[in-house]
Amino acid sequence: MTTTPSDQVRADHRLSMDELAAVIARDIPSGAFVNLGIGQPTKIADHLPADSGVVLHTENGMLNMGPKAEGDAIDPDLTNAGKVPVTELPGAAYFHHADSFAMMRGGHLDVCVLGAYQVAFDGDLANWTTGKPDDIPAVGGAMDLAIGAKDVYVMMTLFTRSGEPKLVPHCTYPLTGVGCVSRVYTDHGVFDVGPDGVRIRETYGVSAHELAERLGLVEPTRA
Repeated sequence: MTTTPSDQVRADHRLSMDELAAVIARDIPSGAFVNLGIGQPTKIADHLPADSGVVLHTENGMLNMGPKAEGDAIDPDLTNAGKVPVTELPGAAYFHHADSFAMMRGGHLDVCVLGAYQVAFDGDLANWTTGKPDDIPAVGGAMDLAIGAKDVYVMMTLFTRSGEPKLVPHCTYPLTGVGCVSRVYTDHGVFDVGPDGVRIRETYGVSAHELAERLGLVEPTRA
């Protein structure tokens, strides 16, 4: 486990999902082509600066999606993949569902942000089912995004309601993708993950040392 050089708490409280969305929006490179997964990641659209140049893609067939639509701006025919009414920005384009998936599978997206049940220290992703009998599997386009986007970010709470970590040594739920996640954004901190293990970038309302203990992180071995 490694940390940022300062190893300092960047916020004195656990972040809400809206606050976390703002953090992710800050980190998305200017001019990037980005897909926001269904659920909490869609909040990121509301925090992107108007001059960011970020182009949002939705798998139901739209480029240059704007923030969530409200009031008189709601058009029932203009939604994101999660059926949430959205706005369009100048230059927006619409296309067939198959063309949208070709963009995803063809490596044309710079970043996608997905939710997850679990992420492994090495970047494995499990976000489509828990495997329980009463669970409703919903892989959707997640598997295509996981292998097609150049960078895969995950936005999730760090612990379950019962206190179990969701950032784990090995996923116990069925995998969506292997070694595909590069960064994990959570209410307690931000982590880089991959072949070299976990690196803590920021923490919120808790120290890096405390997080490392709760997650079972240890110093990496060196060849």
